[in-house]
Amino acid sequence: MKTFRLFVLAIGAMLLFSQSSRSADHIDSPITLQDGGTGDITDVFSWMSPNADRVFLIMNLVRNAPANQRFSDSIQYVFHTFSQPSFGAARGQEIPIICTFNTAQIIQCWAGNESYVTGDASNPAGITSSDGKLRVFAGLRNDPFVFNLAGFREAARQTTAALGSLTFDVAGCPALDAATSAFLVNQLMTAPGGGPATNSFGRFNVIAIVVSIDKNVITKNGPVLSVSASTNRP
Repeated sequence: MKTFRLFVLAIGAMLLFSQSSRSADHIDSPITLQDGGTGDITDVFSWMSPNADRVFLIMNLVRNAPANQRFSDSIQYVFHTFSQPSFGAARGQEIPIICTFNTAQIIQCWAGNESYVTGDASNPAGITSSDGKLRVFAGLRNDPFVFNLAGFREAARQTTAALGSLTFDVAGCPALDAATSAFLVNQLMTAPGGGPATNSFGRFNVIAIVVSIDKNVITKNGPVLSVSASTNRP
């Protein structure tokens, strides 16, 4: 149904540092909005624990989710993970983390063939697999996406209006003088016509699947980890 291709997260020699990556997408195509938008991914996040022992993954779904929003019982929510020995090297076999829900909102999550957890994961503490390697929370959360949509639309309108007077380089990029560039950057940070910018998603909620997993489960083929997420109908 929907796939997020996201990032390459360097773990290797940088495991002593907390690394994070994210991808965002809001207001999506009609097919992902079926069943109340429960297949619509709005954000994907990934980062390491401070001691680099665990990887945290978040899949947020449903733009402006109501308080009673439920996960679909007909969708697989999947984090796709691949690891490799170094950048540019062939990546190993995928180790997916697959989560499903029943009509009672009981979740089941599998991390490859190694860890499994099931239960009511709506409590903020989440639920943990018997081997302790997989921990999952699933429920309503504030939308973390911050975006000045009105300012963006005004900047786009101004740019469209100026297209006839712009020159473009061989790559198709417009040549802007410093004043025009500064004007557009300022517009992206303010309301149309000036004034404070408004976070268009500040009052929105999402439903989130939050996974904490032992790093060794998903880095069997090397210390460089790639992550994407998808929602799929069987």
